Amino acid sequence: MMTMTREAAETVALQALGWLAGNDALLPVFLGATGASAEDLRARAAEAAFLGAVLDFVMMDDQWIMAFCDAQGIGYDQPMRARAALPGGQERHWT
Repeated sequence: MMTMTREAAETVALQALGWLAGNDALLPVFLGATGASAEDLRARAAEAAFLGAVLDFVMMDDQWIMAFCDAQGIGYDQPMRARAALPGGQERHWT
């Protein structure tokens, strides 16, 4: 599997943020889970750590991953690959 560039990862994460912002059912769940406000979404959209948190949230549920990826026309592995390319997202090996 090829490693995703940080720029490409940030693009996927920004797409996820836009998808979340447009999801009236899921956005309040994200805001509640992260403690972020609607203003934070705009103010922190350029922060790699915040974008990682967005991807962490979307990846909590397979249905959310599929809905996001289907809406963007990207592969289901893209959020995971993007998260791995952002700070704090390196894959953990438990062996």
